Amino acid sequence: MRAYIEGFISLFFPVSCEGCGRQLVTHEDTLCIGCQTQLPRARIHDEKDNRIERLFWGRADILSGTSFLKMPKKGVVHHLIYELKYNNNEAVGTKLGKLLGHELKASERMKNFDVIMPVPLHPKKLAMRGYNQCDSIAEGLNQVLEVELSKDNLVRVKYNNSQTKRKRYERWENVEFIFDVKNPELLKGKHVLLVDDVITTGSTIEACANALSKIEGLQLSIASLAMPVH
Repeated sequence: MRAYIEGFISLFFPVSCEGCGRQLVTHEDTLCIGCQTQLPRARIHDEKDNRIERLFWGRADILSGTSFLKMPKKGVVHHLIYELKYNNNEAVGTKLGKLLGHELKASERMKNFDVIMPVPLHPKKLAMRGYNQCDSIAEGLNQVLEVELSKDNLVRVKYNNSQTKRKRYERWENVEFIFDVKNPELLKGKHVLLVDDVITTGSTIEACANALSKIEGLQLSIASLAMPVH
């Protein structure tokens, strides 16, 4: 009955694929099957010392790290990340988070998480944007991995300007000492999966890791939806 109702509604209110614009059919949501299968997956979850992990050598104590998709300067991944980050399209984040979650669930290395934690926005930026794009990614992951989701414990305590056009050292200066943990006792001895939309220089993740590293027994893994490729 539900499928019948959804099919009837789609006749009058068709929903398009966020990747290619084609009308979605029954059992498809946000992305059509074609776009899902053609996403340029990085496939580095089970690769020890992969590109993401190497990025943090000597900078942060990371147990494991990965990124879901490769993101050229143009193409469907760039479009999807833009939709998520700037066009209030949280459905994209949830969908891609779920797809990433299924890959992590099958991974031999990226597993046994106790807490999923999105990289937070400063309250001022959250008020301006109206949403934190990383929340929807974490929620998608949570739906598949079914572990604790913590969206309010790691916080930004200092407002910083956009990272987009900054060079690597400038990015690090811009995020140093801007994160804090409100209730560190809740994370003692836990394996935390820290989630971001895109990892470029890694400065934001490094700053988060520095705040979390003060917690006794905490192990930190990181995952992003995308990593830029040239």
